[in-house]
Amino acid sequence: MSIPRVLIIAGSDSGGGAGIQADLKTVSALGAFGMTAITALTAQNTTGVLGVLEIAPEFAVKQIEACASDIGCDAIKTGMLSNAAIVEAIAVAISPYMSAPLVVDPVMISKHGTPLLKPEAVVALKSKLLPMATVVTPNLHEAGALIGREITTLSEMKEAARAILDLGPKNVVIKGGHLVNVAADLLYDGREFTVFNAERIDSKDTHGTGCVFASAIAAQLAHKKTVLESVTAAKQFITEAIRSGLRIGEGYGPVNPMAMLYRKAEM
Repeated sequence: MSIPRVLIIAGSDSGGGAGIQADLKTVSALGAFGMTAITALTAQNTTGVLGVLEIAPEFAVKQIEACASDIGCDAIKTGMLSNAAIVEAIAVAISPYMSAPLVVDPVMISKHGTPLLKPEAVVALKSKLLPMATVVTPNLHEAGALIGREITTLSEMKEAARAILDLGPKNVVIKGGHLVNVAADLLYDGREFTVFNAERIDSKDTHGTGCVFASAIAAQLAHKKTVLESVTAAKQFITEAIRSGLRIGEGYGPVNPMAMLYRKAEM
């Protein structure tokens, strides 16, 4: 049996709501096979990040090479990369596999406000990894950090998307979940903008939203969908995952990447 393969390069969330754990649930729910290269270990739960242990860059690379050289990959997704040395090492390590689309989720800060990407790593991310990306998926805070200014409106999202595209990625998706009054995501492919509007779901259980969304895009690309098709499907997927968020723990509960799968099983 042939199955699309997604190589996930990201940090581990011990609480299971984000990071590698959420990524694997997502690609599995979407009919793809997930492999992992872990860049950092976090001691984390729904209330916060209690500690971070960074993986040596050479060992992160060894994980990538072990997976890609034997199993291969139809898409690659990066999440938490922690420091400049890891960013630079990963950019080199994945360069032989750029026939596969690359989704870069520029994870910079946790749901609880803990920094997950050192300031000097932002420079490396912009110069080394973004030019390789098929799709980059910053939220408003991350997009603002990439271009050096605050983003608060849909018009400013469009300006930011143009500026980020100038850094080299083929497509930019800016997630507008923190916009006032609307919940709109924006895709820019260098030619036209596509706005994805969705109902604003009043939920505290949104941990892992960015990880799940980017992994859903990667899984769809591994299935040979176009970028527009992949982002459209991923938007539907994450909306269901948020709507079915899990009331687990005392803080921000996780979204549920298994929601659509469970719904199909019930039908």
